[in-house]
Amino acid sequence: MRVALVTGGATGIGAATVAELAANKINVALHYSSSKDEAEKLVGSLGKAGVEVKAFQANLAEKDAPSSLVSQVKEHFGSLDILVNSAGLMTDSSIIEMSDEVWDETINLNLTAAFKLIRAVAGDMVKNDWGRIINISSQVALTGSTNHAHYSAAKSGMLGLTYSAAKEFGASGVTVNAVLPGRIETNMISVRSAGRLDEWLAQTPLARLGEPSEVASMIAFLASDQASYISGAAINVNGGLVMG
Repeated sequence: MRVALVTGGATGIGAATVAELAANKINVALHYSSSKDEAEKLVGSLGKAGVEVKAFQANLAEKDAPSSLVSQVKEHFGSLDILVNSAGLMTDSSIIEMSDEVWDETINLNLTAAFKLIRAVAGDMVKNDWGRIINISSQVALTGSTNHAHYSAAKSGMLGLTYSAAKEFGASGVTVNAVLPGRIETNMISVRSAGRLDEWLAQTPLARLGEPSEVASMIAFLASDQASYISGAAINVNGGLVMG
């Protein structure tokens, strides 16, 4: 049975992905940073899924935390076949007012941690001639976002990381893809939608926000054997908000 690591797996898109992968009979290492209660509740709810879902805590912004997390997952499960880089942090600041600390915090968690996790898992995937890496980027990687230059830059960097890794690992049967969610009903979006929801819906051809499960379904597909010839792709899941 294959094993997946989902970072940021206690809430939002990450939590929906954990549930979707478990439903597809994949053992899941659920990473969380501070959402312990949510992580434990999700693990408990998936107890009858016929697979093992285990929570692992780590602050991925810390220098050695990504490699340590991968080591813990491999020690427990014996292998690691699928990596979903879903952990993310979004704060609000204009470029002029943004401190170095705010910039560094966002880049470290949203981009550098993903690189370190990929570096930690890729060796075994290449050796086994099979692996799936799915990076969660964002529509803002393509459009930018006022007061979110740090977040947009990190999510754009995820695309370059995805394309480069896809070229490096492809000959070994390891696929690397990016999923770019639009406005999905998560806490990250809900706290920023006040007074803007009608505007956002008017900008979206499907005229609604997306559900975390709709992003998770795409992630699970990319993690499957059915997606074996898809690599280096950046797939929008945004209701038509950004096209191309």
